[in-house]
Amino acid sequence: MIRANDLIWSYVVNNYLKGQTPTPFDILYWNSDPTNLPAKMYSYYIRNMYLDNKLIEPNALTLCGIPINLGNIKIPSYFLSTIDDHIAPWMTTFKSAQLLGGPIEFVLGASGHVAGVINPPAKNKRHYWCDGELGQDPAQWLKTAQTHPGSWWIHWDQWLKKRGGNTIPAPVALGHAEYPIIEPAPGRYVTKRIN
Repeated sequence: MIRANDLIWSYVVNNYLKGQTPTPFDILYWNSDPTNLPAKMYSYYIRNMYLDNKLIEPNALTLCGIPINLGNIKIPSYFLSTIDDHIAPWMTTFKSAQLLGGPIEFVLGASGHVAGVINPPAKNKRHYWCDGELGQDPAQWLKTAQTHPGSWWIHWDQWLKKRGGNTIPAPVALGHAEYPIIEPAPGRYVTKRIN
């Protein structure tokens, strides 16, 4: 019921009571894409990841015979959260980021769940925070973080380039004898829906 006037009641009144078709809104287009997860997988996911929160417990989950311990993940990781996210609150994602064993880059974008992420540099909107003190609580991180104007995308691009290695040309021909091309992109599975 967070932000109920914006996220619930305006739709109830306009769509249900008045029968109006919602105005198309580009950044919410992804809402029309269902998860298409099999029921058993979805139930497992909800029970273990949300209700019991077992992913944060070392070796509490076993997948394909391998116990999962986030602390064993040693690769550099980039975490993006948004300050007004009502689905994945940033203070929680901040704590989650520190469960990994490798170097962490935590970035906090302005705005909410969608608008804070979909923030292209050309628009020169909003701002983001980075370089706060990790290992502390979220409030201390924000207090010590640097504010930067514009989109976090530029920061992410620079972070990727430092770790991406040399640029190589794209292959001239796709597919080969062992892995032939099945069909043109994006593939027929993209248009399938599970009802």
